[in-house]
Amino acid sequence: MGNKEALLIIDVQNDFCPEGALPVPEGDRIVPLINQLMQGFDIIIATQDWHPPGHKSFASAHPGKEPFETVDLQGTVQVLWSDHCVQGSRGAQLLSGLDTKPIRMILRKGMNPEVDSYSGFRDNSKTTITGLDGCLKALGIEHIYLVGLATDFCVYFTAMDGLENGYKVTIILDATRGINVPEGSMEEKLTRFRNSGGIVANSDWFVHP
Repeated sequence: MGNKEALLIIDVQNDFCPEGALPVPEGDRIVPLINQLMQGFDIIIATQDWHPPGHKSFASAHPGKEPFETVDLQGTVQVLWSDHCVQGSRGAQLLSGLDTKPIRMILRKGMNPEVDSYSGFRDNSKTTITGLDGCLKALGIEHIYLVGLATDFCVYFTAMDGLENGYKVTIILDATRGINVPEGSMEEKLTRFRNSGGIVANSDWFVHP
């Protein structure tokens, strides 16, 4: 790809894979394809959920609440999750099969115990930025390509914020996997992304035998 394009690898971590605390179906199966896609990019940045223990997005932090119920956090509707990607834990580590050598930067997010951060650009309350936008602009990036987990949460919210920040944004769909909770929500979000000017493509655009 050109020098104005970057690949963003979103939250390819142990806890989001089938044996993890918050499994995304087939989440581990995208790793070989991501490794192959990386060969076509000079600028590669990964994000990593990095929650402190007792994070307010955890159902365990709200007595009587169960995963997938919702609460209000910092004025936003927060889906509650099982404890996942706790700082320093094995679950928070990037998958061992992911080739990290080409990755220029790993950006950690979700570190504020009071508010979650689905997007790689900012937290869910939209008050605190991560620095990703500044990094991309400093590198002269105009087009970002997203892969990773989960399609309908961290990939989607990063993609939408990318559009809002003025980037051309492509989700490489077969290099993502989604949760689709509630059922049908993934296609709804992808439609919203397309209608906002985003591009949804498959890896055959970029990878050839």
